[in-house]
Amino acid sequence: MSEPHSAPSHPLPADLPRVLGASQATAIVVGTIIGSGIFLVPREMMQDVGSSALVYLAWIAGGLLSLFGAMTYAELAAMLPYAGGEFVYLRGAYGDSTAFLYMWTWFAVAKPASIAAVTIGLARTLGFFPAFHWLSAQAIGGPMPLLWSQIFSIAVTWFITGLNFLGIKKAADFQLVFTILKVVLILIVAGLCFASLTGSLSNFTTTLPHAVGGLTGFMAALIATLWAYDGWNDLTMVAGEVRRPERSLPIALIGGLFIVGFLFMATNAAIQYILPAVQIASSDRPAVAALTVVAGPAGAGFVAAAMALSIFVTLNGTIMSGARIPFAAARDRLFFRQFAHINPRWQSPSTSLIAQALISTVLLLFLSRFQQFFELAVFAEWLFYMLTATTVFIYRRTRPDASRPYKVWGYPILPAIFVLCATAVLVSSYLSNLKGSLLGTALILLGLPVLWLVRKLYGPSAPLEGRPQN
Repeated sequence: MSEPHSAPSHPLPADLPRVLGASQATAIVVGTIIGSGIFLVPREMMQDVGSSALVYLAWIAGGLLSLFGAMTYAELAAMLPYAGGEFVYLRGAYGDSTAFLYMWTWFAVAKPASIAAVTIGLARTLGFFPAFHWLSAQAIGGPMPLLWSQIFSIAVTWFITGLNFLGIKKAADFQLVFTILKVVLILIVAGLCFASLTGSLSNFTTTLPHAVGGLTGFMAALIATLWAYDGWNDLTMVAGEVRRPERSLPIALIGGLFIVGFLFMATNAAIQYILPAVQIASSDRPAVAALTVVAGPAGAGFVAAAMALSIFVTLNGTIMSGARIPFAAARDRLFFRQFAHINPRWQSPSTSLIAQALISTVLLLFLSRFQQFFELAVFAEWLFYMLTATTVFIYRRTRPDASRPYKVWGYPILPAIFVLCATAVLVSSYLSNLKGSLLGTALILLGLPVLWLVRKLYGPSAPLEGRPQN
């Protein structure tokens, strides 16, 4: 909690405007979740479990677990519909220090690492096309050689940051239009596969010999699905800019996950309709391999284009949501006050956006060390998923009379299932990569000296109570 301080109280700075409707909020959920995962993870999943039935069981289990998390977050978001999402929920339940460490982790490493990973993925996907083969060439030699893919990734990062600088309404309209296009392309991919005479229902009964199998294999496949479903929590970070949040946030979180689940299952079924288990397990890009069978090189190019668009839209949602976390902390006097600055013309958290892009640029320049940062992003994600979900129990006990426009169905069982499963994923991640996880823990704790400095500069934090909801 905040330390007592004699500094004078200051009024809260202006808040971001509520301009997003339910359709745009849903597009943030759907567009951010669906990246390259659905096109890639069928290979790993088949290698892990070895049969179609178990692949679908993993998809269903991962989808339900994500849905339980989204339902839990929907109650929190409708009750506390402010910018920053998890930062706000953690601060109200566990105090300033826990919330600050969450913000620090996301701001300093996790979100920039995700942005860097997404942009590099976009460059590699575009490299499929002959016109973009130059991305793999060296651009700058010398003591710090750079590839064109790194320069391209940096440029794309700043382009999407610039779009978000012009205001969330423009960025969200972009998200809505291109998410619809992304969904249409995915449905076309699935439709082409199911309409092909080369497909066979018998492929669904094929198996992969020498798969990992057992509980170990199923857990690995489940983690792959959770990676594919990841990103549903990003909407809560922009909750302060959603109109009628008590209605729009639950609709977008829960409805968006149902849409994503349907698209994931349909795409996976389409791939399995065309390819037997052995071919899926041996293909680097199962969706590309399936469309190559169906429509030759043109089909492969179509899937690669769909993947590139999908990644591009995911990047927009990631940049949009990430900038709201340090903004929310600074607004509460828990981070440097410059990060609470709102551009007077565009009404965007401009300082937070620029700082996020700068850190992402640094990661992209020093890609040789990127894997360590990426491992931290995965570790920190599940740590804070678990902690955030537990706050629903705390708020039910400490704020029984608070307005709850939406209450998670199945309470307390469904939130408890999510917390237990998130804990299991966290422990599994920690043990499987002990060195990286210890490094991640150390980097998280490095935020404590920064918190001390912030408290020394600004005194006590602002109260959560009294925030405007509109």
